Amino acid sequence: MRLYAQTPARRNRQVLADLIAAVLVAAAVWFALAVHETIMLLAEPGRKVESSGDSLATELGNAGDAASNVPLVGDLLKKPLQSAADASTGFADAGASLQHTVSQVADLTALALIVIPVAFVLLLWLPPRLRWIRRSATLRRLLDAPGGADLLALRALAGPLSDLEALAAPPGGLADAWRRGDQQVIADLSGVALRRAGLRP
Repeated sequence: MRLYAQTPARRNRQVLADLIAAVLVAAAVWFALAVHETIMLLAEPGRKVESSGDSLATELGNAGDAASNVPLVGDLLKKPLQSAADASTGFADAGASLQHTVSQVADLTALALIVIPVAFVLLLWLPPRLRWIRRSATLRRLLDAPGGADLLALRALAGPLSDLEALAAPPGGLADAWRRGDQQVIADLSGVALRRAGLRP
């Protein structure tokens, strides 16, 4: 199986198309990761709220524990401090939830920014490449098959006449020589059909 053409012009176009596809895919991934990092900056307030809520809950819990040691009114003092500590834990949970939400949005956005452009590039680039690979393999098998050169010569005759201008036409023309089975004409014409596909005879 041949991945690239043998003729320089077509091979250069194929290599250029492959490089452009690779650069576009790399650019899409880089852009998606940059957008992901930018969106994750929105999670910073959530981190601060979570950290502050945890710290406040710890301090209020410690204050409630200390207040419980006060004779007679210790339990009365501890209850509001414990309630405030629980509320601070709620703030910390809200901060963690915000971070989780921002992280999900960043991940989904980055995934979409990678999948959509890459799929678009692959749809434009991959089918022509696969068609050429399949066609070149078919032409090679046809050339090696008995009578394959005749069929390739017929394909050349059915194509653009401008490709045949460089061939020396025998008396009666190329088509007549092909019908008579002129091996030199058949070889020349099959070479034209192969060159059209970017292959060498």
